[in-house]
Amino acid sequence: MEAIRSFIAISLPEEVKSSLARMQAGLKSGSRAPVKWVDPAMMHLTLKFLGNVDAGIIGGVAAALGEACRGIAPFRLEMDGPGVFPNPRSVRVVWAGLGGELEKLNLLQQHIDAALAPLGFRAEARSFTPHLTLARVRDEARPEERQRLGELVTGAAAAPGHSFNVDAVHLMKSQLMRTGPVYTRLASVSLK
Repeated sequence: MEAIRSFIAISLPEEVKSSLARMQAGLKSGSRAPVKWVDPAMMHLTLKFLGNVDAGIIGGVAAALGEACRGIAPFRLEMDGPGVFPNPRSVRVVWAGLGGELEKLNLLQQHIDAALAPLGFRAEARSFTPHLTLARVRDEARPEERQRLGELVTGAAAAPGHSFNVDAVHLMKSQLMRTGPVYTRLASVSLK
């Protein structure tokens, strides 16, 4: 049976994507490290990466997502400043942080983990760190390039605090193409 590469995410409004693009532009202008910048049009908040899922259980995943969202009311998140994983001396990922009603976001993510466990999806071993990925540093980056990028990010100004409503969660299909990933919405669940 066909396998569908998929994940669960929250969509971002256009004004947030525009602000993230401006944050990227500021970081790009000061960095010489070999970096793959995420297309702002494709940015989203990933709640759980599922990997390759048998097409026969996608309906069950969507139903579990509906169960996970039951009883969770819409909430607000706010953009925060940039940061890096794992640390500023050895940057692998550049991201924008989030603030706002993070306790509700964390609860939603825990409900999703719990609802998907009976379908064979394991809970994440590490704690959930909500972030919006801006860039991934390429493997060929030298240690000094990674460190300079880390210094640039930690010295960058915080983004304007655009806030946005979270009122739905989406099950997404990800197709990896030569030109970049293509995302297709498979199911949506409204928060009520």
